[in-house]
Amino acid sequence: MLLEILSYIYFLSPAGLGNMAPVFAHKLFPKFNHPADFNLKLGGKRIFGAHKTLRGLLAGTIIGILVAYLQKMLYSTAFFSSISIIDYSSVNILLLGFLMGFGAIAGDMIESFFKRRLNIKPGQKFIPFDQTDWILGMIIFTSFVYVYTLSTVVFLIITAFVLHILFRFLGYHLKISKELW
Repeated sequence: MLLEILSYIYFLSPAGLGNMAPVFAHKLFPKFNHPADFNLKLGGKRIFGAHKTLRGLLAGTIIGILVAYLQKMLYSTAFFSSISIIDYSSVNILLLGFLMGFGAIAGDMIESFFKRRLNIKPGQKFIPFDQTDWILGMIIFTSFVYVYTLSTVVFLIITAFVLHILFRFLGYHLKISKELW
């Protein structure tokens, strides 16, 4: 069971790290802060809001590609091959990394779209979607190249939910995040 959990965490790495990339990109590249919705409104409300930027979308996508490429390189070792859910030597790694990183950020942006429609302010809690938006986006986008079983989808969502909580806890104690939850 532990090896299976590790396999899912490893598989989620391009999307999970891609999902975290905008936080670090914000600190590293503060001037590239162009809104992803270009300040457009729908029904008098911003489409995604000010917190969703092209910088974040680009950072998440690039990190997704880089992490997937690293996984492909590591696939030739016995350990990483044993924990890999997919055969990294036979997939288009650029496409997979793109779909994972972009999908994670797109999932977050879609959640923001619905939060704006429901008058939920940026940063305000929207449980369980705050914890799972990135994984749902990744699953939707990667389903164009990878076929998931229902049990895999459920396990990925549960794993992503738990990882989100663990990383929020870690980020709070490392002073990266101002809120514990």
